[in-house]
Amino acid sequence: MKTTSASRTRVRAQSAFAITNAHVVPIDADPFDGTLVVTDGRISALGPKVKIPAGAPTIDAAGGWLLPGFIDAHVHLGMHPEGEVDSTSDVNEMTDPNMAAVRAIDAVDPFDPGFDDALAGGITAVNVNPGSGNPIGGLAVALHTHGRYIEEMVLRSPSGLKSALGENPKRVYGDKKQTPSTRLGTAMVIRKAFIEAQNYMAKADPAARDPRMEALAMVLRREIPWRQHCHRADDIATALRLADEFGYELVLDHGTEAHVLADVLAERGIPVLIGPLFTSRSKVELRGRSLANPGKVAAAGVEISIITDHPVVPVNFLVHQCTLAVKEGLDRETALRAITINPAKVLGLADRIGSLAHGKDADLVLWSGDPLDVMQRALAVWIGGKPVYEYDGENQVGVVAPR
Repeated sequence: MKTTSASRTRVRAQSAFAITNAHVVPIDADPFDGTLVVTDGRISALGPKVKIPAGAPTIDAAGGWLLPGFIDAHVHLGMHPEGEVDSTSDVNEMTDPNMAAVRAIDAVDPFDPGFDDALAGGITAVNVNPGSGNPIGGLAVALHTHGRYIEEMVLRSPSGLKSALGENPKRVYGDKKQTPSTRLGTAMVIRKAFIEAQNYMAKADPAARDPRMEALAMVLRREIPWRQHCHRADDIATALRLADEFGYELVLDHGTEAHVLADVLAERGIPVLIGPLFTSRSKVELRGRSLANPGKVAAAGVEISIITDHPVVPVNFLVHQCTLAVKEGLDRETALRAITINPAKVLGLADRIGSLAHGKDADLVLWSGDPLDVMQRALAVWIGGKPVYEYDGENQVGVVAPR
């Protein structure tokens, strides 16, 4: 990548700049070789032949691939840094099965090194979830991956309410000898919470505010999705049953055995955030884990996103999971959509991020070549038109802009 009419420092100070001589992959349109113009942090023009504003600096991409920033819709960045122990992790408030009122935004550390790793992997947005130790785990937040002050990073808060079925809540509360210790107990906790929320909503003037009920009410009013952690096919069936009963917007997180019920999920239009994929079959729920599963689920007509569950899989390996899923049968175009526009839709942000189009945020990544080739790397990253990462080839190190 060469800056032809100004240094990158100068580019940072400009309201408009152009990236020329790029192989542009818009995601929602056909790729082309040409130019993309950024004005005031948004994409103002793109195409094979684009008029560059007078005086605007230009960056010569030298044939590199220009894509929208990738999106990982299920991580624990800032809440559960790598190398932390349970006593210093803030990802699970496991003191009550119903923790609907806790908020991921209150525990995210923007200086978690994982955010720098995300930039190196071409990831400009993530969805940070509470953990899966509780049947109802708390409110998620969608963030940009660069910033000093969390409020400046937020794309949407809350972006969903996390819930868990399966082995995790069983283990946590079974060890405490309290409910739930079984799958039926977990489902009961969730049903009871939603019934209480319905009763709370029915009161014209509740005697006292209840933050748990208010969080659940957002789900019942379909203001935010219900983010259902589940791996096994029987747990997926329970997730569908509960969604049918209470009428909320359902998103399936993990979906290890989603291929078993893929036709049902496709018919109902339920998106699946599948992953992490670079893991062993470390518990009984993961016996069906396979890199071939994303291709099977997508082939049935289900809209998939691929996730790392960082720190379970390092966040910068997001695109590599896609590459190996393609090797095992996933269509390559679908693979790129699974880390761009599809998670943007799940997060309610498709009008801003996830593809390259006029008027969208200039969250951009310039790659040395096809990002599905593991030998290629992110050379430069912009968020809202601001350069936040650059690979220094001479010293073979990524450089992150000051936070």
